[in-house]
Amino acid sequence: MEPGNQTPVTEFILEGLPNTRERPSLFFLLFLLLYLLTLLGNALTLLTVLCDPRLHALPMYCFLGHLSFLDACLSSVTVPKILAGLAGPGGRAISFGGCVAQLYAFHVLASTECFLYTVMAYDRFLAVCHPLRYRVVMSRKTCLRLAAGTWLTGSLHAGIQAFLTFRLPYCGPNHVEYFVCDIPAVLKLACADTAANQVVILANIGAVAAGCLLLICVSYASIASAILKIRTARGRQRAFSTCSAHLTLVLLYYGPPVFIYLHPASSQASDGVVAVFYTAVTPLLNPFIYTLRNQEMKKALRKLVCGQTLSWRA
Repeated sequence: MEPGNQTPVTEFILEGLPNTRERPSLFFLLFLLLYLLTLLGNALTLLTVLCDPRLHALPMYCFLGHLSFLDACLSSVTVPKILAGLAGPGGRAISFGGCVAQLYAFHVLASTECFLYTVMAYDRFLAVCHPLRYRVVMSRKTCLRLAAGTWLTGSLHAGIQAFLTFRLPYCGPNHVEYFVCDIPAVLKLACADTAANQVVILANIGAVAAGCLLLICVSYASIASAILKIRTARGRQRAFSTCSAHLTLVLLYYGPPVFIYLHPASSQASDGVVAVFYTAVTPLLNPFIYTLRNQEMKKALRKLVCGQTLSWRA
C-alpha cells in the first residue's frame, strides 16, 4: 500500500478469548463471578490493613495493601472488556485512543506489581536476616517512598512501551487477535517493519523482569540460609510462614508472562489462556493466599467482620 493511500486506523476490534463464542452466556457469568470475587477479596484485604492500626503500621502489610489495590485495578483493566465482548459483537470494538490507554494502564499496573514484589522480597529479607535493624531501616517513611517508587518506575516503563508501540503507523487490518490491547498482538497490525521494535520492547521487558526476579532470588537465597541457621523448629516455621505467601504469589505472577513474552511464536489460544490466568485468576487468588496462610491477617479480618456485624445489630 502506498503511503499516500493509507488511512489511519481509528478503532480496533478485539477478537476476544478463543473457544468462548459458542457459549458466551456461560463464560460471561463465569468472568463476572471471577471479577466480583476479585474486587471483594482485594477490597476486604485492603480494608483489613487500613482499619487495623497494628497492621497499618507494619511495612509488610502496607505493601500488601498496595498489592490488593493493584490487583483490583489490573483485573478492572481487562475483565470488563472481556465481559463487553461476550455480551455482544459491539462490545469488542475499542477506539484507537482507548487501545493506547488500555495498553498503557495494563503495563503500568503489571510492571508496578513486578517492582512491588521485589520490594516485598527486600522487606522479608530485612525482617528475617536483619531483625534488629528492621524497624530502623524499613521505617514508615522508607516504606511509603518504596511504594511510591514502584508506581513511578512502573509508569515510566509503561510509557516507554506505549510510545514504542504506537509511534508506528496503523493503517490496515484492525482486528486484534487477543482479548486486550497488548504489545505482541497490536504490533502485528502495524504498517511498518516491527523487527526493531520487537527487539527493543522484549529487551526492555526482559531486563526489567529478569532484574526483578534476580533480586527476588538473591533475597530468598539469603532468607533460606538464615532460616536454616535458626536452631528451633518453631522459629524456622515462623520465619518460613512470613515468606511462603509472598513466594507463592511471585511464582504465580512470573510464570504466565514469561511464557507469553519469551515464546512470541506460541499460538494466540495458548497465550490467551495463560494471560487470563495472571490478569483474572491470580488477582483473585492473591488475597486468599495471604489470608489463609497468615494468622495476623485472619485475626484482623475476623475483628473487622465481627465489628461490622455488631455495629449493624446495634
